[in-house]
Amino acid sequence: MENLSHTNKDGKAIMVDVGNKPQQTRTAKAIGHIKLHANTIKLIKDNQMKKGDVLTIAEIAGIQAGKKTSELIPLCHPLLITKLDVKATLNENGVTCESLAKCIGQTGIEMEALTAVNLALLTIYDMCKAVDKEMVIENVYLREKIKE
Repeated sequence: MENLSHTNKDGKAIMVDVGNKPQQTRTAKAIGHIKLHANTIKLIKDNQMKKGDVLTIAEIAGIQAGKKTSELIPLCHPLLITKLDVKATLNENGVTCESLAKCIGQTGIEMEALTAVNLALLTIYDMCKAVDKEMVIENVYLREKIKE
């Protein structure tokens, strides 16, 4: 088994030094889903939720969260993000959120992609909790990670 990169020889948490790694274009895609009742889906589709346009607000929240990842996850490096996109799509049993994150840097951008999806889904949860008490956030995962 490999040693963990975020711990020192004494097992204490450290931030990895990426200073000697080359600058590379890095891309990550993440996806997740929130199950909703049919009535909730209809309210979103008809833009009848009291808090506003659920899908657009979730997309914006995801982008904002992705940009703040290094402030939320203690050992993440701040990155020069060149692209961050979140798409929330209504489907027959809920909403699927997908993110695309890109940077030029010395470490990956997968945590930003995952944070963006999670916060988009949490925003949907927050906006719909008054009408749907059985929502389930599920299947959040990193779909792709590329470095060039």
